[in-house]
Amino acid sequence: MLPFLLLASRAEDAAAEDEYAAYLRYGGLEERELRRIRLEAAPLPPLDLSKYSGVIVGGSPFTSSDPQEDKSAVQQRVEQELAGLLDRLVDLDYPFLGACYGVGTLGSHQGAVIDRTYGEPLGAVEVELTPEGLQDPILQGIPQRFTALTGHKEAVSSLPPHAVLLARAATCPVHMFRIRTNLYATQFHPELDADGLATRIDIYRNAGYFPPETTGELMAAARRFTATEPMAVLKNFVARYAR
Repeated sequence: MLPFLLLASRAEDAAAEDEYAAYLRYGGLEERELRRIRLEAAPLPPLDLSKYSGVIVGGSPFTSSDPQEDKSAVQQRVEQELAGLLDRLVDLDYPFLGACYGVGTLGSHQGAVIDRTYGEPLGAVEVELTPEGLQDPILQGIPQRFTALTGHKEAVSSLPPHAVLLARAATCPVHMFRIRTNLYATQFHPELDADGLATRIDIYRNAGYFPPETTGELMAAARRFTATEPMAVLKNFVARYAR
């Protein structure tokens, strides 16, 4: 099998390793089947897409909708590199799955409005599949309503007409969408379980997602959440596009 490519941008080693392990575990992949590039560490090298089954973009502390002058040089570089890559991926209708930060990157690239209107705190949310979502192969086997783990400052407040809305929540109207046939983005985390959420709460306690003094309380609450259905998104993506 050709490997999948994970494009990561978490500077904290503990967060980066935990994320990579989660994609391996819930994607049913071996390390040789999931190559990782940490975009925050170095520029994106030239990619021969014929050598991969698909591209996955993981979560990130970056906020796409922040003013350019507030973004670090690293964030600006990463966003430029991802935009250039998405030019190729969209043109090819190449298999792509963006989780959380993938909404900001693919959404921005396709003309969605990304802002802070529908940010959600770190925790669990009930997601509902749309009629189109119920028919999509990446969401097969997932119930119409399911619990997912999330935590984001920004979200899509308006999709472009050519995007297909696949999932939504009462607190966030766009939780998953599709571009063309093979490019997907989720606002919820399909790789995140309760222990992983607790780890991220600890690591990002000073990143502006929540008051730092509530870290212990949030970590304890996180471990009481159960979210198993979202992982089927990863399994279905891998099963559909592995080649």
